[in-house]
Amino acid sequence: MEAEFWQRRWHDNQIGFHQARVSPLLERHWDALSPPAGGRVFVPLCGKSLDMAWLAARGHRILGVELSELAVRQFFDEQGLAPDVRDSRYGTHYSAGPYELICGDAFALDAQALADCGAVHDRAALIALPAELRRRYLATAYAALPPGCRGLLITLEYPQAEMDGPPFSVGEAEVRTLFAGWSATLAERRDILAQEPRFAADGVSALHTAAYFLQNG
Repeated sequence: MEAEFWQRRWHDNQIGFHQARVSPLLERHWDALSPPAGGRVFVPLCGKSLDMAWLAARGHRILGVELSELAVRQFFDEQGLAPDVRDSRYGTHYSAGPYELICGDAFALDAQALADCGAVHDRAALIALPAELRRRYLATAYAALPPGCRGLLITLEYPQAEMDGPPFSVGEAEVRTLFAGWSATLAERRDILAQEPRFAADGVSALHTAAYFLQNG
C-alpha cells in the first residue's frame, strides 16, 4: 500500500471504508477499557472518522495521523472548525478544539510525538495494511506509545483468499503474534456478513468483526 493509493482513494471519493456513524464496538467497549479520564487518544490512519468526535465528546483530546490532507480538511469542515496549521518534522499539524490531526506518515511518529497518549483507538488502521506493513506498523507507531498505554483494536476476519484487501483479514492468532509485547484480550467477536452486503457481493462467505482490549507492557 503506497501513499499514492490512499491519496487517490480520497481524491476519487472511493472511501467505502469511511463509516457514516460511530463504530458500535467503540460505543460498546470504550468505557470498559478504562482509559485515563480526559487523556489524549491516538487515532492512527484516522481519515475523517466520526469516532474522533465521539471520543472528544467524552472529554478526550485527540491526536490523529492521516496521509490525506483532503481527509483532514474535510474532518474540520464537517465539525465546523477552522484549524490552526503548523509544520513539524512529523508533517503538517491541524489543530482546533480538542483535535490535533497530523497530515503525515504514522510510521514516522516517535516516542516524543506520542508521549502523552494514554490510549489508542485503532478501528481501520491495522486492517488497512498488508501483512508486511502490519509488522512494520507495530514496530514503529505502536512501539512508540508509552508504557501503560491502553487501546481498543477493531479487526475484520474473513477468508482472505475470497477477496483482495484492503481491508484485510486479521485473525486472533496474528493479533496475538503482533502484540506480543502487549496484553491483548478479546472483548467481542460478532458475525456481520448480513450487515455488509458489499462483502457478500464480492463473494465473501463469512465475515466477523472483533474487538480487543490492549495494554502496553
